[in-house]
Parts: sequence; C-alpha cells; structure tokens
Amino acid sequence: MALLAAEHLTVTFPECEAPVLSDASFSLEAGDFAVLCGATGCGKTTLLRMCKPELTPRCTQSGAVLFDGQPLSAYDRKRTASQIGFVMQHPEQQIVTDRVWHELAFGLENMNTPPEIMRRRIAEIASYFGMEDWLDRDPASLSGGQKQLLNLASVMIMQPRLLLLDEPTAQLDPIAAADFLTTLHRLNRDFSVTILLAEHRLEEVIPQCTTLLRMDRGTVVMQDAPRRLLAQLPADAPVLAGMPAAVRLYHALHMQGECPLSVSEARQSLMPQLICEKKALPEPEPRPEAAPAVTVSEAYFRYERSGRDILNDLTFSVQTGELYCMIGGNGAGKSTVLGVLAGLYRCYAGTVEIFGKRIRDYKQRSLHQNCVTLLPQDVQTVFLCNTAAEELAETDRHYAETLRDFPFDFTPLLSQHPYDLSGGEQQLLALAKVMLTKPRLLLLDEPTKGLDAQSRLRLAEVLRGLTAQGVTVLMVTHDIEFAACHADRCGFLSRGALISADIPARFFSENAFYTTAASRISRGYYQQTVTVEQIVKLAEENGGCR
Repeated sequence: MALLAAEHLTVTFPECEAPVLSDASFSLEAGDFAVLCGATGCGKTTLLRMCKPELTPRCTQSGAVLFDGQPLSAYDRKRTASQIGFVMQHPEQQIVTDRVWHELAFGLENMNTPPEIMRRRIAEIASYFGMEDWLDRDPASLSGGQKQLLNLASVMIMQPRLLLLDEPTAQLDPIAAADFLTTLHRLNRDFSVTILLAEHRLEEVIPQCTTLLRMDRGTVVMQDAPRRLLAQLPADAPVLAGMPAAVRLYHALHMQGECPLSVSEARQSLMPQLICEKKALPEPEPRPEAAPAVTVSEAYFRYERSGRDILNDLTFSVQTGELYCMIGGNGAGKSTVLGVLAGLYRCYAGTVEIFGKRIRDYKQRSLHQNCVTLLPQDVQTVFLCNTAAEELAETDRHYAETLRDFPFDFTPLLSQHPYDLSGGEQQLLALAKVMLTKPRLLLLDEPTKGLDAQSRLRLAEVLRGLTAQGVTVLMVTHDIEFAACHADRCGFLSRGALISADIPARFFSENAFYTTAASRISRGYYQQTVTVEQIVKLAEENGGCR
C-alpha cells in the first residue's frame, strides 16, 4: 500500500477560472525519496500543500489525497501535524521562537510531550544534526544554511513518516545546499522517512533520489526511476535544460548505454568516449574597456558600533554595461554590498562611487531617479498593491508598451494578487517592476531563486538586452551555473572582502567547490570548460566520440 497518493486531484482557487492542479495523480511507497520537478508556476507548491492539511489553501477540490490508504480528511490534526512534516523555501518564515532549543521544543510542546521525553529528544536531535553549540543562540544570528537545518531538525524531532520540502535549498550557497541534501539522503536511508521534495536545483538531488515526478501545467505527466525517465526524454525536450550536467551531456552528444546521473558517473562513462586531442577552446574576446559604473575602495561597514565588520577593506569595480556576478557563502556580506551601493547603508570608512560620483554626493532622491535600482532577495517587500497589474501600473502606466520585449507573458497573472503567484512568478513580476524604473545600474539579489531552467534562460535574455543598452547589472547569486553561462565577470566575496575576480572560464576552472558540474566532469580531459555547451562544442570540434 502506498504511503502517499493523489488520485485525480483537481484544485481551483477562489475567483480563478482555470484550475492550478488538474487531474494530478501519483503514488509514493514508504521509504521513497521522490523529487518533484517542473516549470515555474506549474503547481508544485500547491500539490505539496494539498498533502499537508494544516497548510492546505482555500480552494475548490475534487479527487483525493490519501495518506496510508486513507483520505487526509479522515485523520485528526494531531496525527497529521506530527506524522507529516513540511519545510518551506524561506527559512525565516518557519522560525517562531527566540532560541534554537525553544524552536526544537515548540512542536513537542504543542503535542503535550512529557518534559523528560522532550529533553531527551532535543539532546538526541541536536547531536544528530551537530547543533549542540547553537542551542542557546538566537535563530536570527544563524546563517541561511543553519536556519534551514534548524527547520529540518524542528520537523524531524516530531518523528514524521512523511517529509515534504518546498525548494529548501533556494537561498543556500552551493556548499550549504549540498550539505542539506546530504542530510536529507541520510534521513531517508537511516530512518526510511518518505521524502517528497520540490526543487529546481537538480544537480545534487537527482543522483540521490529513487523516484522522479515531472509536473506540467498542473498535472503529473511522468513518474519513474530517474535513470529510466531521463534516458527516455527527447534530446530537444525543454525540461532537459534543468537536469544534471551528466544527463544533458548524454543527450547532447547522443551517447548510448545507461544514462549517467552524477559527476562521477559522467567521468567514468562519458568522458573516456570523447576525443580529447584539442584540449581548450579559444579565449573569449575581451570586453572593450568602459568607464566604471561602480568603484569601491577600502570600504568598511558594520551594522552596530560595537559589532564586527561586515564589509572589510572591500575593493572592487564594475564597468559600465557589464554583467557582474558576485558569489560567496551565506553570511559573506553580499547583500550588504548591494545595500551600500543602493544607498541604504553608509560605510564608516573608504569610498563608494557610482558613475564617477561619490555616493554621498547624490542628494535627495537623485541616486534612485533613473540611476540605481535594487531588487531585494525577498521580492515580496516590493509588492504594495492588490493585483499584478496594479503593481506594474504603479511604476509605469504604460507598462505594457515598456515591457513589450520582456520574454514572459504576464497576461494570465495580471488579475491575481502578487502573493498568490508562485515564487518564480513573483520573482519575474518584481524584476519587471524594477525594470520599469529604467535604471542605469541594476542591483539584483538572488534573482534566479525559484526559477526553472527555461525562466533562467529568459532572465539571461533580459539582462543581456539591458547590458547591450548600456545598463550595468551587478548580481549577487548562489546560481553558479547561471554565472558561468552568462556573466562577463565573476567575483568571490569572503568575510566582507573581494578575494578574486575573473572571466567565468578562468574563474570557475580554478575553483574546487564553487564551480560547475561541467567543470568537474571535464577536468583532466579539457581545459577551462565550465559549461555543458563548452564541452559539447569542444567534443564536436575534436570529432565527437571514439
């Protein structure tokens, strides 16, 4: 008997004509590790919330969700609260107390767990997750990865049978995301916890999962073991763009045999088949020199007078018309850099210049009048109106004309409240809204989170169109693949200082951890190939396979 199943589930939100889920069916056995993938706005979050009664949205529903063979409505809330866990995309939205140990105890207290059992479970879970040293800390002081790990521990302390996760790595740096997914795999392996994970970052998780579910337009169109499902995809299928590099190489090079899923499998089965006489592609043509749009020199900043420096001797520059991607770990100071450049914070030492003018010399609102615009990481903070149409019209009444070249059709979303949109749709709406301000310098904080592969490609088109018009884009991101494919230059920020900067081919080929899967796959065979497209191009120039 399946532990979790949906049978012809159709869900329609109030005042909406089209259903968000349409005849969706799937089935998971106890102990499965299932990954749910699909385009932005296809219904992944809604499907997950329909499996958790406490989070089920107001809607008209037909069909059923079954847990252990019974409809969810047959269970009392106490049982589903403890046996079905849920981890959200935004770590801060799930934290409710002011101490880590309080957070771990919160669910148990609501279940009337005896104090002696509660203390034992807290000690046990803290040891398992390696958070004994955090127990007395305020969760607000934790890094993004630590907060998400705390949310996972707070759910697992209830000893659930089913764990639902909605893009839990979206705001984590690559190392923290890999650690989080490794922890999930360990929970599934050690305790047979059934996992259903909605995710766009599939490079690390697909090799670990046992079942892959693909959604399209509100329904589950495919369910199978990942290797079989991915091997059957057509080489031109749009969904391939978001799959692991090994899978994309397998299809792009028309390889035969078993489809590899991981970096190690690709190195063992794919790369030895390629002719590697020519080792490297020509160096890209250098960008023409341009006047600096951003110049930061020996800048220092701290949030509190007695606190530590968040920015520490920060020095870097960005040229006009450049797409510059800044990467680094959670807590490195990347968002603070954007806040300083947007005029939200003032450094206590050093100089910050925007288009050759000290930022302190921009008076009144001149810095933000067709000059600098910031899209924050939490895009909901830019929404002030009741519909998407009102959001756009608030900035530009003629938004339809201004956004005519924007590669995303907002028409089906215009009558909806911004908070009712999916995370990816909110991201695109917020980007469109800030673009309507017509900035010369566009600052973006994690703009690809919540976006599927096709939406990230459309975002790249938008940014390339802006830089072609002379707009400068400084983007903070954990999306290493996006930076490798589309940036003019990448910089690495660590402990508030810019450690290095270079073009993507050199930058990522020299990194061991902050690099792409394509770079890991091709090392020792090709040089400075950091994207799947570069490997394919070099292989074809060499004559393909042996």
